[in-house]
Amino acid sequence: MKKSQMLKLILGLTPATVVIILVLIIFIYMRRRAKKNFNDIESTEHKHGDEIASEELMAFQGGQDLTISDILEAPGEVIGKSNYGTLYKALLQRSNCVRLLRFLRPICTARGEDFLDVIHLLGGVRHPNLVPLLGFYAGPRGEKLLVHPFYRHGNLAQFISDGSPESHKWTVILEISTGIARGLDHLHSGLQKPIIHGNLKSKNILLDRNHKPFISDFSLFLLLNPTAGQEMLEASAAEGYKAPDLIKMRDANEETDIYSFGIILLELLSGKEAISENPSNDEDFYLPTFMRNAVLDRRISDLYHPDILLSNGSDIRRPVTEECILKFFQLAMACCAPSPSIRPNMKEVLCKLEEIER
Repeated sequence: MKKSQMLKLILGLTPATVVIILVLIIFIYMRRRAKKNFNDIESTEHKHGDEIASEELMAFQGGQDLTISDILEAPGEVIGKSNYGTLYKALLQRSNCVRLLRFLRPICTARGEDFLDVIHLLGGVRHPNLVPLLGFYAGPRGEKLLVHPFYRHGNLAQFISDGSPESHKWTVILEISTGIARGLDHLHSGLQKPIIHGNLKSKNILLDRNHKPFISDFSLFLLLNPTAGQEMLEASAAEGYKAPDLIKMRDANEETDIYSFGIILLELLSGKEAISENPSNDEDFYLPTFMRNAVLDRRISDLYHPDILLSNGSDIRRPVTEECILKFFQLAMACCAPSPSIRPNMKEVLCKLEEIER
């Protein structure tokens, strides 16, 4: 009898009522499912083959307070783009601090466990002249975000191109050069296994208000697939930082990093950026030759400023000599030697710079 009454009740419902009931059932189901996913979002890691299939957050030294909500809900401003990713200046609202978020396009990133191994490796690197990795986020659709500190005072390329009085100061040039050398030396010889930068250039040297340099983007090419890595190398070549012996991005090594560092030294000394085209249309054109001429064109007197002649850590004033500038120039050209076998290593470079500073 009860079944019969229930059947009559169901048959008596209008089609519109049935649709409403079905919509309510689906809505309740979706809400329960969404709530479950949200509760599990930071504690669950599922994988499908080699790909991360759910959200995951890794936090490293300095980023222990990061949460997924912080990263995904932070208002962001695009400050840079490349073929393989986008840079955002983001305000993390819970901690009220500004961070740099680097979004890597899923189609450009490497796959498998090697990717996570590189993330763990980079997350453990700490040095006063290196930009630290604070956190890494992987999303359910393959999206990947790297979290770094944000440096408000721009990069070395901007510092050089602006031509401010500070960029002409010999002590500032030496301090920036020595700081970069210390950071690069730590990557090459200060860890259990050498870390290669692979894309060293003045745009990847960030500065604080005192012009202290911080090297960014080291080993970023290891997080990219071979196609994206090669595009990075081509961009480096167009900007003038690629060593002539480097053919494939995966073959980057200490010697190719040293070549790029030599170009940066020439940029600092000449006050000009490395060029992207061959101005002489000469097939045998050699970039450091052009940079050498740019250095010679610059008046040595540009580096003689009475307000910058303090020796490092001392109250004694002494003039910068042509001998110091010549030694700096010779070191830069040695780093840019066409043959990688005759380039100095970073420890030798650092010793030479410290000798010039004294």
